[in-house]
Amino acid sequence: MAQKWDWKRKLKMEKIISGFIAIFGLLILANCTTQKTNAPENIQREWMLVEFQDFSKDVMTSNKARLDLSNKEKTNQFSANMGCNNMFGKVSFNVDGTVKFSEIGSTMMFCDRAMDLEQAFGKELPTMTNYKVEGHYLTLSNSSGKVMKFVASDWD
Repeated sequence: MAQKWDWKRKLKMEKIISGFIAIFGLLILANCTTQKTNAPENIQREWMLVEFQDFSKDVMTSNKARLDLSNKEKTNQFSANMGCNNMFGKVSFNVDGTVKFSEIGSTMMFCDRAMDLEQAFGKELPTMTNYKVEGHYLTLSNSSGKVMKFVASDWD
């Protein structure tokens, strides 16, 4: 009789342990979310570069230099083009005004007229750590005081 009782007790303990594991697993899954940016909605648009280092506005305009943050499905990704190659990567905006660009990649074509702007932009973009949106302008800056200024492409 004692063996029968031990067997029932063991089965009951296994059910309790399995229940706890199932509940723990559901709690972990409930806390999983897709990665989204904390950026304000007004950041999620296409921006035209209008101020950067010593490059003239004419050069940036003729190259159609832009930063695209409008991807609604994947709000943590960006693309950019300075007149030749396509750049892409991940971006994370935070409500405290900080930003992080990472995993940056690019196509590798040679375009004589756009290479200086493109190389400078590609070098400086990962160093940008702060952002500010004022009206239809987006300003990226870093701790060294370097600035990239953009205007919303849909602004008239």
